[in-house]
Amino acid sequence: MSQSVCILGATGSIGESTLKVLQQHPDKYSVFAVTAYSRLEKLVEICKQFHPQVAVVPSTQQDRLAQLFKQHRIDYTEILTDEAGLVAVAEHPQVDIVMAAIVGAAGLLPTLAAVKASKRVLLANKEALVMSGEIMMQAAEQHQALLLPVDSEHNAIFQCLPNDYCQSERTGQPKQGVSRILLTASGGPFLNTALNDLHDVTPAQACKHPNWSMGQKISVDSATLMNKGLELIEACHLFSISEHFVTVVIHPQSIIHSMVQYVDGSTLAQMGNPDMCTPIAHALAWPQRISSPVDALDLFVHQQLNFQQPDTIKFPALSLARHAMQAGGVAPAILNAANEIAVAAFLQQKIKFTAIPEVVEHTLNDMENAQANSLETILQADQFARNIAVQRVDALRLK
Repeated sequence: MSQSVCILGATGSIGESTLKVLQQHPDKYSVFAVTAYSRLEKLVEICKQFHPQVAVVPSTQQDRLAQLFKQHRIDYTEILTDEAGLVAVAEHPQVDIVMAAIVGAAGLLPTLAAVKASKRVLLANKEALVMSGEIMMQAAEQHQALLLPVDSEHNAIFQCLPNDYCQSERTGQPKQGVSRILLTASGGPFLNTALNDLHDVTPAQACKHPNWSMGQKISVDSATLMNKGLELIEACHLFSISEHFVTVVIHPQSIIHSMVQYVDGSTLAQMGNPDMCTPIAHALAWPQRISSPVDALDLFVHQQLNFQQPDTIKFPALSLARHAMQAGGVAPAILNAANEIAVAAFLQQKIKFTAIPEVVEHTLNDMENAQANSLETILQADQFARNIAVQRVDALRLK
């Protein structure tokens, strides 16, 4: 029987990859809803091809989208708007699977709504879990939602863990023979760039990832290694493991997507070409397997795999994220909020690349931590952190 899919963030890189996989399996999946922020022309093309019942955009874009729908004779797709629209499609009774791919904190509430509606949630929005942490995981358990990681690293870890690992008691300790998680990172475009040369890098250079095709925000996060810091926090929550059992390993080729070590000396690795269609196909069909438009890995082409420790002097964002996870409470939400403000400022050429972790560290130091015992507390901390980060950006603004 065909399953109905809602894609939160359909016009981004994850949304594109999801649609590529769905296109190969029209007998198994249909698209019920798609959402977009600003790329309306792209959204129209998606609607023409996949005929979703609902499209969600900001209210400021509603009239423009309605005009485009009329122009292209799209009369089968209803338009909803803003956060209420996102939540409505995420929890809609006709939806079986939700791809949570909205970038940043904006994805938190619709993702949580999908979890509370007991959906199969394919989690590509790491910020939602970084912010809400155990609230999200407890909601998944309470509502029997299936939360499956789509980030290539977390999907790799999921594949390397014992089958029922995520269903067992959440203690923060490795279990079932697992001893350690090895979270791989490409090192980004500046892996071999001297620290002094990082001050003058441009947004275009930061967004030019050597292996992956991604959006601007995640590309900059990869360049600062904040992306890996956020993924470390996400891994701790997803797999209920304390941060000191997670080691970040620089692996420039992005062929091994992550590894799990066991007490008997075994290390299991998940390998594949760097293409998000693979983890998306895995999460869509799990525990079954379906084909994806990704070629099998050719080991005769990729004959050399390198590994090294991350340089946390050159890339302090990784240490900031680890310390935020150690602190707990709303510290990860503060980290994420400040980073979003700093990255946006860098992309707008308001601050230097090296000022991004400085803004984050200042915000973490300037705010008092608190228990993350409610969504309201987390969202309040998020807003306060953004205000402080904006002030710090103004102080560091390029003349």
